[in-house]
Amino acid sequence: MADENTGQGQTYTVKAGDTLSKISQQFYGDAGKYEDIFYANRDKIENQDDLQVGQELTIPPASS
Repeated sequence: MADENTGQGQTYTVKAGDTLSKISQQFYGDAGKYEDIFYANRDKIENQDDLQVGQELTIPPASS
């Protein structure tokens, strides 16, 4: 359900009820990798629990 796929990862638009864990599960199949998304978006989110509906997040390529 990515909005855009780029060479640097993907862009995802936050929807109501989303958490970093849910987004991580969706993209990586592992809710525990939410920190990868958090660190890739430090310029947009200060607190991992502070997502805003409509906010665009960068989803980095899955790390090993």
